[in-house]
Amino acid sequence: MRRPAGAAIGAAYAAQGLGYAAVVTSLPSLKDQVRIDDTAVSLIVLGVCVAAALGSVLADLIAVRAGSRAALVTGLLLQAAALPLIALVTPLPPFLAAFAVYGLGLGCVDAASAMQGVALQRARGRAVLGRLFAVYTAAAIVGALLVAGAAASASSAVPLLVASAVAVGVAVAGVRSFSTERTVAAASGSSRLPRRGIWVFGSVILAAFALDSAVSTWSTVYLADTLTTTAVIAPLGYAAYQGAVLVTRLATDALVTRLGRRALAVLSALVAITGCVVVAAIPLPAAAVVGFALAGVATGVLVPVAFAAAGDLDPARTDEVIARVNLFNYAGAVLGAVGVGLIGDATGLGVAFLLPGLALITVLVVRRRFASRRSVV
Repeated sequence: MRRPAGAAIGAAYAAQGLGYAAVVTSLPSLKDQVRIDDTAVSLIVLGVCVAAALGSVLADLIAVRAGSRAALVTGLLLQAAALPLIALVTPLPPFLAAFAVYGLGLGCVDAASAMQGVALQRARGRAVLGRLFAVYTAAAIVGALLVAGAAASASSAVPLLVASAVAVGVAVAGVRSFSTERTVAAASGSSRLPRRGIWVFGSVILAAFALDSAVSTWSTVYLADTLTTTAVIAPLGYAAYQGAVLVTRLATDALVTRLGRRALAVLSALVAITGCVVVAAIPLPAAAVVGFALAGVATGVLVPVAFAAAGDLDPARTDEVIARVNLFNYAGAVLGAVGVGLIGDATGLGVAFLLPGLALITVLVVRRRFASRRSVV
């Protein structure tokens, strides 16, 4: 087996973050381009989540037969094919079909990049997933800035075309540079999949992405509409959240070595729960910004730590385990966006942010399932 190239795997995380941010931040201009309303946009986002879940299943099927390298290259090429169509097509049927293909590629890359990250971590014998997810977050920030710049110059298609070109380049480079490690397929006589562990770490992933989706979808709306802040202040909650996610992910690998997964997961969950309580209990703009920043600590830590722990459940079938745990990502995304919105309609958005806080209690319940050792091998 050839030693995986960390730079190439990091580039795959960057391509994923860049493309996803370019898509979601382009939705307002795309809505005008195709002439659809907010309800249609919500249905498209839900459809992308469903397609992404299918993409995670696709990654599992490809990885078992040809390895996670093939799954990751496939997902990147699916995205590369879909992004130009999303950017340039105006008739609704092909536009929707392009989003379906993009969602399929999104889920495939989500799962396969995590498989590759776990393989790289195993090969190097130390924690690296935090840095890989930090690359994703940094690239997402770049993608959002690209969209902002393109909007100012009336070139709204450019960020999506750039993301497509990056995905192609990473896929081509990855054919030679991604990890060639292949886990044992079920037909080889390997033991049954660790279903209990999959549900345990899947529930942690669900909680983390419910928090992420809630803050991403509703933080700016809460500051602008409920707290009646200015257009300049309203985005600061999301900016503080993403900044905390990035900083935390940069520190996660070192903290895993120092504290161990269990202590770090519990600490991050407690900090984020505190942040959700602050948002709900103190209806002030400054408190909301601080609360959203505290919430970002959990997203920054729990995603890489939970995938790493899941990868250790059955080293012989890591790819299959990761693909199944990744499915909880999309359930969490729907819960955070839809659940907080529904509760917000009834009680107000501030109180609704207690929902992801309650979901994070799962981490405290299952804390013993996290490896307490500081080593990752």
